[in-house]
Amino acid sequence: MTRMTQEIRSPMAATVVEFAVAAGQAVRAGDLLAIVEAMKMEHELHAPHDARVLALLAQPGELVGEGDGLLRLGPAEPREAAEAVVSLPHERPELRADLKELFEREALLHDAARPDAVARRHGSGLRTARENVADLCDDDSFVEYGAFAYAAQTKRRSVDELIRQTPADGMVTGIGRVDGMRCAVLAYDATVLAGTQGLRNHQKTDRLLGLALEHRLPVILFAEGGGGRPGDTDMPVVAGLHVGTFASFAKLSGRVPLIGVAAGRCFAGNAALLGCCDLIVATRGSNIGMGGPAMVEGGGLGLFAPEDIGPAATQSANGVIDLLVDDEAAAVAATKRLLGLLTGRHVAGEAPDALALRDLLPEQRVRSHDMRRVVDGLFDRGSTIALRGDFGVGIHTLLAHLGGRPVGVMASNPLHLGGAIDPDAADKAERFMQLCNAHGLPMISLIDTPGFMVGPEVEARAQVRHVSRMFVAAAQLRVPFLAVVLRKAYGLGAMAMAGGGFHVPLATAAWPSGEFGAMGLEGAVRLGYRKELEALPEGAPREARFRELLDRQVGDGRALNMAATLEIDTVIDPARTRDWLLRQLDGTELRERGLPGIDPW
Repeated sequence: MTRMTQEIRSPMAATVVEFAVAAGQAVRAGDLLAIVEAMKMEHELHAPHDARVLALLAQPGELVGEGDGLLRLGPAEPREAAEAVVSLPHERPELRADLKELFEREALLHDAARPDAVARRHGSGLRTARENVADLCDDDSFVEYGAFAYAAQTKRRSVDELIRQTPADGMVTGIGRVDGMRCAVLAYDATVLAGTQGLRNHQKTDRLLGLALEHRLPVILFAEGGGGRPGDTDMPVVAGLHVGTFASFAKLSGRVPLIGVAAGRCFAGNAALLGCCDLIVATRGSNIGMGGPAMVEGGGLGLFAPEDIGPAATQSANGVIDLLVDDEAAAVAATKRLLGLLTGRHVAGEAPDALALRDLLPEQRVRSHDMRRVVDGLFDRGSTIALRGDFGVGIHTLLAHLGGRPVGVMASNPLHLGGAIDPDAADKAERFMQLCNAHGLPMISLIDTPGFMVGPEVEARAQVRHVSRMFVAAAQLRVPFLAVVLRKAYGLGAMAMAGGGFHVPLATAAWPSGEFGAMGLEGAVRLGYRKELEALPEGAPREARFRELLDRQVGDGRALNMAATLEIDTVIDPARTRDWLLRQLDGTELRERGLPGIDPW
């Protein structure tokens, strides 16, 4: 052979299947020359450069050894080489069949493949599941799982119809980044079989929940949908009550943040998963219920429209909804903020005017005030999110940033019952303590309460059990807890707001306006000095003596006296409260978890 010729040799012992070229043929670099077969696998041999086939050195069907010659190549003619250059680049070849099928299936997953369903969705003022997921997740970060599933109904409908009409089996699942944090994202698709829970989307859910548990991923659930789907026939079961999805979801509670979003109709099984979430964000037009209209009717309970069952206003007032927003865009934005707070993400924060705190409380001790102004004056500007604002309004529960650090804030609300704690407020505070404890958020309690609400009416609502929940929950806290008494701190209610007692917190401080007593000071005077007061004539003499005794009680119970007897740790200038809190939290760590107590309720 000359320097310009080259033999193409077999890379292994094999059988020649075919030659793709003939002697004398010009070939380009990369062209297929021959195919050989070994161990039931075919191997292609390609031209290493532009050339002309000089000779075929074997025959189809011939057995050849490793290194045996198959073809001899020679140099391409100059004109052939020039033509090869002129003809480059090659025209794009037609897609192979399997790749084309993949792309066609992928296209059916997108909203554009179902314009009528999407138009109906948008016409109702709602977004699609994929639009919500795209808004939630950082660009190009979402990796979908189980996209090619379709409804398990092949005994009733054709596979082609199911592929086209039930994409992803009505649920988008995957892992994506939300403001840089990896999360498991699950979104029921209400445009597919009403977002119902089918055989395969349960399997998809279980797959994602397992990954969330193993890798400690926060879970974001878009829960809209009608619950269990009776139309799936491709499974040999009767009732499907062995499904593990609900237990798997509940198992994540306290281990990773669980945030649920509700828009449209969220009923039955979808609502059950939503109810397991740490926080529920819902739109004002949503409905949430353990049974939709069909289930209610099937139970013989009457005919109702979907909007009659669990409307958002009702579910916000009764505590089901943690945060009520206008629409899905606002829900996604709120979810991102809540996720950052629950995961302890530090952010840059702007401090409010500290001196303004000195003038927020009325000098008149019985004049009410808005505790939200105090909250705004203590925590980073624009950082607070109030939870369950329409429920248990005697106590505010908020997530906020303090010097960039996420914290939980529990604050009395003197605008409701003077800040007295009723059953709903106690339940709200107890669950908020659980939330902060589970996710490692330091707690700050702002106290201005006359104590637990009393009287026949509130006792008929199981007040004893409800308020006692606060003591049990506080006893399980592993997070730093700080208490600040702003004004009234009376009795057991004040102790509950302080985590069980004024020596329970990491530190307990009071503003100079703080006043303390084993019960309301007015009541203490009327009870403790009843005989003396009744011995005086009604009118001015009795009232003057009452005022004298009350002034003495107020003086004895003022904050500086409490600090002098070491019942609280210190008294601070309101303007220095934020600095005091920051110093107390500096370097604090979580305590080990203890054995859980038994919920009194």
